[in-house]
This record gives sequence, C-alpha cells and structure tokens, in this order.
Amino acid sequence: MANKSTNRSRLVTLRLTPMEYQQLSDRFKGTTCRKLSDYMRKVLLEQKLTMYTRNQSLDNFMTEMILLRSELNAIGNNFNQAVHRLHTLDKIPEFVIWIKANELQKKELLTKVEQIKLRIEKISDKWLQ
Repeated sequence: MANKSTNRSRLVTLRLTPMEYQQLSDRFKGTTCRKLSDYMRKVLLEQKLTMYTRNQSLDNFMTEMILLRSELNAIGNNFNQAVHRLHTLDKIPEFVIWIKANELQKKELLTKVEQIKLRIEKISDKWLQ
C-alpha cells in the first residue's frame, strides 16, 4: 500500500482584477465550501460543487404570509381597542355605534382569514403535485 502525501506543497499564484475577485467571491458565497481555496480547487479540478439554492415559490409564499400577518395584526389592534372602549362606555347610544363598527371589523377579519386559507390551499396543492 503506497502512502500518498496529502500535503499540498505546490503553490499557484493567480492575479485578479477587483471585479474578477468580486465575481469569484460572489460565486463562492453561493456554495457550501468553507474556504475560498477549497472552492477554487474544486472549480479548477472540475470536482463536484454543492450550491445553495433558494426555493422561489417558498420565498413568494413567505412574502404573502408576512403581508397578511401585518394586515391581521392591524385588524387585531383595532379590535382590541374597540373592546377596551366597550369596557369604558357609560351610555347606551355609544354602545350601539360600537356594535355597528365592530360588525365591519369582524367582516374584514373574516375576509382576511379566508384569504389566508385560500393561499395556503393553493400552495399546499402545488407542493403535493
């Protein structure tokens, strides 16, 4: 059994422009390599590279969920303020006004919840195919 030396003793020098180095660095950051030298060695020797990939449909889903969450938070805050006001009411006419306003907020909340359900169903159907 022959002992092969795994020490790298040969030095290769390469000069790059700042733009070339930036391109190399950007490509390196998209891989699982921990060191730039490992990345360069794999590219030069045409070895297998593992690249990070992003799931665009999941990114789109997360963007939509973030927007819906912020809308639901705003509606929830309005609802909490309305309930707080209910506890401080003294007069019946104000209570009747609050009930009418509450109905509009309730309909808006239910609409947003239904939108969330539909989006989740669409994405789950897409993922299950």
